[in-house]
Amino acid sequence: MEVLIVCVIVFALVFEFINGFHDTANAIATSVYTRALSVVAAILLAAVMNFFGALVFEGVAKTISVGLVEDPLELYVILGTLLGAITWNLITWWKGIPSSSSHALIGSLIGAALVYASSFDGIIWDGVLSKVVIPLFTSPLIGFVLGYMVMKLINFLVHRIPRNKVNKVFLRLQIFSAASVAFMHGTNDAQKTMGIITMALFSAGMLADPGHIPLWVKILCGAVMALGTSVGGWKIMKTMGSGVTKLEPAGGFAAQTTSAAVIGLMTMLHAPISTTHVITTSVMGVGSSRRLKSVKWKIAKDIVTTWVITLPVAALMGAVFTFALGLFF
Repeated sequence: MEVLIVCVIVFALVFEFINGFHDTANAIATSVYTRALSVVAAILLAAVMNFFGALVFEGVAKTISVGLVEDPLELYVILGTLLGAITWNLITWWKGIPSSSSHALIGSLIGAALVYASSFDGIIWDGVLSKVVIPLFTSPLIGFVLGYMVMKLINFLVHRIPRNKVNKVFLRLQIFSAASVAFMHGTNDAQKTMGIITMALFSAGMLADPGHIPLWVKILCGAVMALGTSVGGWKIMKTMGSGVTKLEPAGGFAAQTTSAAVIGLMTMLHAPISTTHVITTSVMGVGSSRRLKSVKWKIAKDIVTTWVITLPVAALMGAVFTFALGLFF
């Protein structure tokens, strides 16, 4: 028992660290590529805001710990969940694809729970539908539409102002928009690991209420995500910053502000969404406001394909790891 709980916590923190460097590009790529911030300054800003965001909310963590599976899972099942999610995250990071760490974890959890229960009855399907599947489609769509509208509004307001002056103003404003999206990233993404660790502590009999997230878990997850963020995800940053569409400072500000608003809304609804999905579609919406051809739709298609396959592939990985571990436990 002691060895297993230590392994679960260690691998949960490994996942959180990978989540940090995997999703660093979410908050800072547009700021770096519009030259609003240097790489070092952007990474430090993202790390600090991720940490503080992780401490503020816990609704998403509760969704993970008590809202997706019916019965407490054994520790080896939770370990299989983490191994499946980590594997998928590393594959997509190596390929430079901005996939969803959130849905990798959730998909792996569902696959692991299905193998453990040997039936579909162990999953809270209403929770999966309302908290995972519906937000999976609605949050990127809202990001795209809102990004398009915000950019159109900005263009309308500044079309008579010289371009160099507009760029100077939005270069400064991007510091605040980058901080906002990094903070919101912490409020949503860091909580998934908090929920997994809380679930493990409850399964080990070390916690009376799986809906209560201990403060030390919040601090530990926030700190590890910030550390991962400080390492950075350069391959994904390249895709997010300039691969989907070219952005000027006003566009970077619009994409980041839109992303922060959508992530914040979903956090309030306790929905563990993909910040990667939201930020990517916000960037696409901003690019589409100029003309549809300004978006590199082939790259966008590859990204969307990864979104679609993440849940089932991660579920398969979680199932395989759980089955393998079950042979020993």
